[in-house]
Formats: sequence, structure tokens, C-alpha cells
Amino acid sequence: MFKIGYRTIKTAIGTPMAIYLAQLIGLQSFASAGIITILCIQRTKKKSLRAAGDRFAACLIAMAYSYLFFEWLGYTPPVIGLMLLLFIPTTVALKVSGGIVTSSVIILHLYASNSITMATLFNEFCLVVIGISVAFLVNFYMPSMDREIISYKEKIEDLYRIILKELSEYLVTGNSIWTGKEIIEADNAIKKAVFYAAVDLENHITGSEDSYYHYFKLRERQLGILKRILPLAGKMDLSEHEGSREMGEFIGHLSDNVHHRNTTEEHIKQLEDLLDELKKKDIPANFDEFERRAALFQLGKELKDYLIIKSTVKPLPYTRVRRG
Repeated sequence: MFKIGYRTIKTAIGTPMAIYLAQLIGLQSFASAGIITILCIQRTKKKSLRAAGDRFAACLIAMAYSYLFFEWLGYTPPVIGLMLLLFIPTTVALKVSGGIVTSSVIILHLYASNSITMATLFNEFCLVVIGISVAFLVNFYMPSMDREIISYKEKIEDLYRIILKELSEYLVTGNSIWTGKEIIEADNAIKKAVFYAAVDLENHITGSEDSYYHYFKLRERQLGILKRILPLAGKMDLSEHEGSREMGEFIGHLSDNVHHRNTTEEHIKQLEDLLDELKKKDIPANFDEFERRAALFQLGKELKDYLIIKSTVKPLPYTRVRRG
């Protein structure tokens, strides 16, 4: 079975609506209003707004160029090519190149008319206004991304909780049968979450609802740190290096506090105290012990960076959060 998306539904609704309106007021080539609507329907509100502006501006330029070239140089195919040589760079320079395809519809209408009059230009102007307006109207409704965003937020936090618990277990006991699959799952979940949050952000015209996008990007940075921590933990040996146990217990405490609310100040203080205590221990007696001690301090530095990143998380909208 195939799936019908929202964009398809909007196209199916908006196209006949634009054609009907153009036909109702008696425009020539009224079906072209539907073509313009199809070309203007976008995935998000911001893209829709940008597309509407680009296409409207490009169509006005196209009408001006068509009048100048066709009326002065003639209605011949070479003139179309000559005009496009100037028209396309103009739209690119004015950053409205997204309207080139839509404008082509207008250019070919005017070419086929063999005589551009004010009535002809007004007819094309109305086609553009109807096509773009209907597309913007149907694009005004966008499905909420809340369910997907919250679902991925909770999934990512659950995965981080497991990763930290497994890391803690290894450092405390020296034993672990963990496969590390949660790292891969978290990586995939974050990529999807960033996508949904970006779409949600694009659907807020004011651009103020960016907290979830910011949150997932920070989680992405934290995952990079966790990936660097794992090989460091592999260098630890509980039977010979007691600092591993304290670090493991601290990480176990972090695993119980994987949520968006900011509790990092106290955790950073605890970590700094732990590292200060480790500095007071005897100087390593051999190279292997020195290497493990260095790995432990590097692990502590990575954890501090992990916590600092969390401290920058903006408050999330509690009305959209089911649980922390």
C-alpha cells in the first residue's frame, strides 16, 4: 500500500481551487493558476513564505522582460533564448531564482499572445496572485511535530541513561557484557530528532520556537563526547586503579539525572572534587599505572565538557513535555 502525504493532499486541494477561482473571474489560460499553485506548495510555512515572495518577484520581472524583449525584438524563439540569458542571471542576482520555473509559465503565455497589452499583463498578474495565494493558504496548515519530537526526546534520554549505567557498571565492577548498540541507536535517533525539530522550527514563522532543535543539537554534541569516553574507560582496571570505582559511581549518579532540566552546577562541583581527590593520590609507580591515571583524568575532563554542554540547554516548553 502506498502512503499519501500532506503535501500531496494539499496539492490535490489547492490546484483545483486555484483553477476554479481563475476560471470564475474569467481569466485567460486559467489552468495555469493550478500549475503555479503546484509549483508553490512547500513542506514548511517558512519555505512557503519564501517561495511565495521569490515567485511573485520573479514573475513581475518576467512580465517586464517579456514586454521589452517581445515587443521590441519580436515574438520568435531566438528572442526567448536571448531573454532567458538575461532573465535567469537577474533572478539569481536578486536571490529569487526559486521563481524561475513559475516565471517560465508566464513568459510562454506572453509569447503565445503575440501582443502584450495592459489587459494581457493584468491577466497574468491575476494568475500569479491566485496561484501563489492559494498555495500559501493551503500551506498555512502544517501537521504538528510534537508527537515525534517528544517521542525522540524520551528515547534519546532513555538511551543515554543506559549508556551511562553500562559505563558506570564497567568502571565499578570491571565487568560488562554490553554490546554498545545503544550508541548506534542514539546516533540514529538524534539525526531523526534534529530533522523533525528543524521542520517544526520552519513551521514557526517568527522563529521563536527553536528550543527543541537547540536541545537535540546539544545532545548530538554530548553523544560525540560519550563516544570518546568509551575507549578511555577501556583502559581502566578496577583491580589496580581504585579511582575507577569513584568515577564509575559518579557516572552512575549522572545516569539517574538524564533529563532536560538543568542540574549541572552541583554535578560539576562533585566532579571537580573527585578529580581533586585523585590528584592527591600517590604518583603512579609504572608506565601502565600512569597511562590509566592519565586516561582517568581525560575521562573526567570529557565528563565535565558533557555537563557544560548540558548547562546550556534552554528551558523546554513544559506544556509539550510528558515527563522529564
